[in-house]
Amino acid sequence: QVQLVESGGGLVQAGGSLRLSCAASGRTFSSYVMGWFRQAPGKEREFVAAIRWSDGNTYYAESVKGRFTISRDNAKKTVYLQMNSLKPEDTGVYYCAASPNLGTSFVQSSNRYDRWGQGTQVTVSS
Repeated sequence: QVQLVESGGGLVQAGGSLRLSCAASGRTFSSYVMGWFRQAPGKEREFVAAIRWSDGNTYYAESVKGRFTISRDNAKKTVYLQMNSLKPEDTGVYYCAASPNLGTSFVQSSNRYDRWGQGTQVTVSS
């Protein structure tokens, strides 16, 4: 049973930085894709970034390219999302998700992930 626990959210001014963490437990993750999604009030959940655990390949939404970096620590079974140059439109609840053997074409599809964390709130003030 895979379990995901996010941490690191908070309130930050525009232009600031935050680092989110997603601690995974329950099994080995060599075949998994780990993703970050976010949901703003009144909006649908959207893809932010993903990383393939086996080879470290990364994927980003266009809106965060150049500002956000996803990474993993194999020993700690933890995935990170470093968020720089934050904007008010980055505000939302950020969720960590996991999916085994996910093809590249589907990494942005939230319905392809079968394990989710509880979410962590990120608020960026203008």
